[in-house]
Amino acid sequence: MTVDDTGSGADADGRVDPQDADSGGDPLALRLEQLILGAERRYTPFQAARSAGVSLELATRFWRAMGFADIGQAKALTEADVLALRRLAGLVEAGLLSEAMAVQVARSTGQTTARLAEWQIDSFLEGLTEPPEPGMTRTEVTYPIVELLLPELEEFLVYVWRRQLAASAGRVVQAADDEEMVDRRLAVAFADLVGFTRLTRRMEEEELGELVEAFETTSADLVAARGGRLIKTLGDEVLYAADDAGTAADIALRLVETLGNDETMPELRVGMAFGTVTTRMGDVFGTTVNLASRLTSIAPRDAVLVDSAFAEELIRTGEAPASEAEAAEAAAAAEKEGEEPPVYRFALQPMWQRPVRGLGVVEPWLLTRRPGEGTGPS
Repeated sequence: MTVDDTGSGADADGRVDPQDADSGGDPLALRLEQLILGAERRYTPFQAARSAGVSLELATRFWRAMGFADIGQAKALTEADVLALRRLAGLVEAGLLSEAMAVQVARSTGQTTARLAEWQIDSFLEGLTEPPEPGMTRTEVTYPIVELLLPELEEFLVYVWRRQLAASAGRVVQAADDEEMVDRRLAVAFADLVGFTRLTRRMEEEELGELVEAFETTSADLVAARGGRLIKTLGDEVLYAADDAGTAADIALRLVETLGNDETMPELRVGMAFGTVTTRMGDVFGTTVNLASRLTSIAPRDAVLVDSAFAEELIRTGEAPASEAEAAEAAAAAEKEGEEPPVYRFALQPMWQRPVRGLGVVEPWLLTRRPGEGTGPS
């Protein structure tokens, strides 16, 4: 969104034909943009910044943060762009956001919605087997599809965003203190498909894409249904988090069990750790996350490894015994007192200590279900 003097195609007044700016001169692209934005191109970056009451420098920072390229002196911005700049600047002026935080808001929103928009356009057009009229190209079909879907998708997007915002706000108000809002104790897990690199050399691209989509869909559904939060997907790997170790453990074992019953899926391995995690822009960072990743790389096939802090948390909350001997003693004591024996959901088996690159010596624990404990309803 910067102003420059290099080959922008501007006339003597500094104006640019909108078809020459950011659209390759494609009239259909311009019609689509006007349909989606609900406004025509009217402003250069300088004019948009001035109309919004912000400096060109800040407007450029916002524009780049949202993921858009610099457009020189092109008259390619609309009233919608001016309104967005004005709103962000207004939040800063009102003291509700710092300037740095406003840029982060622009960046996080831009990154998230860019992926969503790409997926939606690709998916909608991919689903077209035949154009509605003979001779129409897929490009020409895009306009009527967007025209029909835009209002419904916009309403649904706002609904889902509000739902997610409500859930996130609920987690924040339940935090014990202000520090916990940023540095929280969470269970973090990586689930990784075994031998995926070899598969990429043997499978056709379409077949590989279907496998990845099935893996991501199954994982996302299981994580959400059991109360976890999907942080991100990386093709052959998913990263999720949960507020407690029991929830994360249940999800991990269900993933192994579910994918293990699918003959089309490779084997799976899961690594989990429990501890302080830094959250930022929807992602998670820190030693706990690194440890979970390292445990995944050394986990046996179709198995779940956890770190000692994770094991201790399961024992502390009564979801796993420290050992089978302790479980037998607890059951015998309960029987002697005429009480119901404790019910453990999980079993833990200590593995050999081993050095892990960058983290020193760790003691992994193999996590399994207790004998007789089924998966329950999925």
